[in-house]
Amino acid sequence: MDIQKIITDVLAKLEGDDNLIAKFTADPVKTLEGLLNVDLPDDQINAVIDAIKAKLNLNDTAKKAKGVLGAVKSLFGK
Repeated sequence: MDIQKIITDVLAKLEGDDNLIAKFTADPVKTLEGLLNVDLPDDQINAVIDAIKAKLNLNDTAKKAKGVLGAVKSLFGK
């Protein structure tokens, strides 16, 4: 199974779909298995999840930065 192709395919499905991204963020394993219609071994699915989060900037640092930016924007009404 080509993990890089899986990552590319999932990213194509996620990009621009905020609802799907929210589902992926809340439960990445279930969302991936639903999108792929396949049950991957834990080590492979975790590698795919990590790669997708990195590509979508969903790691903890990026989430914190977006939260801070949102809070600052709300202070200035923008």
